[in-house]
Amino acid sequence: MTIDSVVEMTNNALYLIIKTSLPPLLISLVIGLVISIFQTVTSIQEQTLTFVPKIVCVFLGVMLFGHWMMTNMVDFATVLWTGFGDYVHQ
Repeated sequence: MTIDSVVEMTNNALYLIIKTSLPPLLISLVIGLVISIFQTVTSIQEQTLTFVPKIVCVFLGVMLFGHWMMTNMVDFATVLWTGFGDYVHQ
């Protein structure tokens, strides 16, 4: 296994992490922004107000995008395990 293959594997893993975590993070960001604007308009300064809607929306987002996220992770794990013999062979 060469340095180039290790770097390529690491790049693929980091890209997968970013791609897989993007939907829940974007959902949380958008919901937090909407609730923050609502708090500013209504002058409500309750910090715990954002917690429950964010959790519920992220949970719904994971339910919606979960199949796609798991498929990506399983495909990556399959690629790693099928090439395992190449990794240990010198």
